[in-house]
Amino acid sequence: MRSRSKRHADLKKEKIRAMQHFFDLKESGLLDWKSQDVMREARCGVPDVENFSFYPGRPKWKRNTITYRIARYTPDLSREEVENSLRLALKIWSEAAALKFVQVKHGTADITFSFKSKAHGDFFPFDGPGGVLAHAFEPGEGIGGDVHFDDDETWTVGRGRPGYNLFTVAAHELGHSLGLSHSRDPAALMYPEYKFLNAATYNLPRDDTLGIQALYGKKTKQQKTPVIPNKCDPNFSLDAVTVLGKEIIFFKNSYMWMRTNWKTHWRLREGPQSVFLPSITSPVDAAYNIPSKRVVYVFTGPKYWVVQKLESKSYYSSIYEFGFPETVKQIDAAVHVIERGKTYFFSGDYYFSYDEKRSLMDRGFPRKIHMDWPGIVGKVDAAFELNGHVHLFCRSKAFIFSHQKRRLLYIMNTNAWFGC
Repeated sequence: MRSRSKRHADLKKEKIRAMQHFFDLKESGLLDWKSQDVMREARCGVPDVENFSFYPGRPKWKRNTITYRIARYTPDLSREEVENSLRLALKIWSEAAALKFVQVKHGTADITFSFKSKAHGDFFPFDGPGGVLAHAFEPGEGIGGDVHFDDDETWTVGRGRPGYNLFTVAAHELGHSLGLSHSRDPAALMYPEYKFLNAATYNLPRDDTLGIQALYGKKTKQQKTPVIPNKCDPNFSLDAVTVLGKEIIFFKNSYMWMRTNWKTHWRLREGPQSVFLPSITSPVDAAYNIPSKRVVYVFTGPKYWVVQKLESKSYYSSIYEFGFPETVKQIDAAVHVIERGKTYFFSGDYYFSYDEKRSLMDRGFPRKIHMDWPGIVGKVDAAFELNGHVHLFCRSKAFIFSHQKRRLLYIMNTNAWFGC
């Protein structure tokens, strides 16, 4: 019979060989320099040398609607930055398979996110800055599905600051929470080494997509027949208006019209919002464009989306990044005035002035709308700027202002833009 130390040495060599096989290194069973370099890389804390596709027995959640809760935040980021990063990470998986995630604020949840350091009660202590960034547990009762982030790391959003991008790490760890182990494909999200991912443009690779669909099935698109608003109804109103490229875009109840202007004639095309803005599933509240940036900002409730072109992926963030007080829950209308470098946001009876160059709200705002926009009565539904004139839409009427003279020029019917 072999001694205990001999058995331990043999097991250690076996584990090292398995790790070397995983990373396509020479399978010596010895910790040579290349093997040590791999082990020093910032990475996931789930062992590499067990299973590389599914966990034993292929555990998965018994239902496709999965709850999650954030139990403990990190001081590195605001609560909103943490929540937004985790939502985007969850969205990567729900877009690829028949999954839906619902956040709960209290009580138990299937997946609990926590930022912890060193020994934290699960027998897998963190190792301080660098090394293991996070770990997650396979689906199951109790701690099953939970994700722990090492709070001794520096957590960031975006790419500009030093540290580790929360979206990148969370997206990988969620694969484990859903039942996927590590992949040997270096291009896969479930490959166990840290590599920054841009949440705005990232799509789940084929390897991960096939894996998650094998567990939960393919995502089925439920096609709802949209109710097309009657644009020539005398009481017709709009939700939002903006300009993108050469087209004026009108929004109403998740439906869109795009009017292309020429000097002698114009053309109108239309369709469901889901066709032209597939990322934005909620009705649009407001929108504005900045021609120099070639982007449109689209607002839905407390979110805003950045759109560069129609029929392509968009990404979102929080309206509170603009500096709105928490009392503002949504934006009714928005318009950017190029000559002033200002964007005006309308909410209820008030409007805000935002300096795009300084990325700050102007002092002295919000102000009452009727004080600076004479003739306006009630809520502003939509707004846009064209040829030096600001158009404010209130129910079935459009009020056209000269922003240089600060006075009302004329009033027209909202649906006159559609040839009605």
